[in-house]
Amino acid sequence: MKAIVWQGVNKVGVETVPDPTLLLPTDAIIKITSTAICGSDLHLLDGFIPSMEKGDILGHEFMGEVVEVGKDVKKLKVGDRVIVPFNIACGVCDNCQRGNFAACDNSNPNHRMAEALYGATSGSALFGYSHMFGGYAGGQAQYVRVPFADVGPFKIETALRDEQVLFLTDIFPTGFQAAFNCDIVPGRDVVAVFGAGPVGQFAARSAQMLGAAHVIVIDRVPERLAMAEAAGCQVINYEKEDVLVALLEATGGRGPDHVIEAVGMEAHGHGPGAALDKLQQNLKLTFDRITALRWAILSCAKGGTVSIPGVYGGLVDKMPMGAAFGKGLVFKMGQTHTHRYLPDLLSRIESGQIDPSFVITHRATLDQAPELYKTFRDKKGGCIKVVLNPWA
Repeated sequence: MKAIVWQGVNKVGVETVPDPTLLLPTDAIIKITSTAICGSDLHLLDGFIPSMEKGDILGHEFMGEVVEVGKDVKKLKVGDRVIVPFNIACGVCDNCQRGNFAACDNSNPNHRMAEALYGATSGSALFGYSHMFGGYAGGQAQYVRVPFADVGPFKIETALRDEQVLFLTDIFPTGFQAAFNCDIVPGRDVVAVFGAGPVGQFAARSAQMLGAAHVIVIDRVPERLAMAEAAGCQVINYEKEDVLVALLEATGGRGPDHVIEAVGMEAHGHGPGAALDKLQQNLKLTFDRITALRWAILSCAKGGTVSIPGVYGGLVDKMPMGAAFGKGLVFKMGQTHTHRYLPDLLSRIESGQIDPSFVITHRATLDQAPELYKTFRDKKGGCIKVVLNPWA
């Protein structure tokens, strides 16, 4: 089959690789009909997530048709149309039973790698996202093996198009969880979203769906800001105005009640802190550039929430903990408990409350994907979200 594989830092390619096979009786094989490039895939391209190996199949946003099931799979049958959450969960451990699927205790056989790097386990395994996160082949391919097939795959039994449901695998639930974690008081609270990439777009719309009185989106890319503005959000271009001053002015001097940091470890910015972040990252002295996180902390109102769906890879410094402590901020962060939100979010799509396909700007084949990885990373050609057809 064809698949997009990691070939080294700043290099991905399309190769012919063996078709996946059932390894355990709880597995299923999915023929992928649609897949996508995610912003967090760019951290792999740029070499900031350790434990990638040449030939690793990328991709964690995918859906398709069941073509084979193991003998112990009870909930799926050949021909079922499914979306597959990006995180892999066993369904039976204590965390899964609590609905904390991203903290699954059993799906990552390489959890000790993460413990050695971070000092703590990384939680669940992820499709196509390094050996530290399980080493599972990803879904930017024509077929994929899905473990724990009675837990992850979620059936789509309506006539909704792939593009309407594909993002239930990651970026829609991720944006929604980021907003949900803010405990928004409907009609009163102001929410600021740093980063107008795909996750930031869904976080902003989710905050609106949850009743935020006002949503402000911060970025520097005109196409991204225009997309957020079209949804009724106020936008701030941090390259054209002082973002901290602008947020105070927009909120009567209080700051936003809640701030969603949807940028993560490769944040751009300006000022001495941003310059030092970039230098330290280039010298491998740190994994993360935290300009957006600093701005989130400094701008958030006292007693507010800083919700962090942006991906971080290791230790950070120059974090304004004194300001966070003094303001009494609440921090909520981590991988998304995707499975938890799927029934609610699917119903919102079916009712017409949201059509997630709004975020798509580029459609392509697997063969075109290596170039589009760089187009997406470099924010060229108005690229916000890329969807791939593995069979075109």
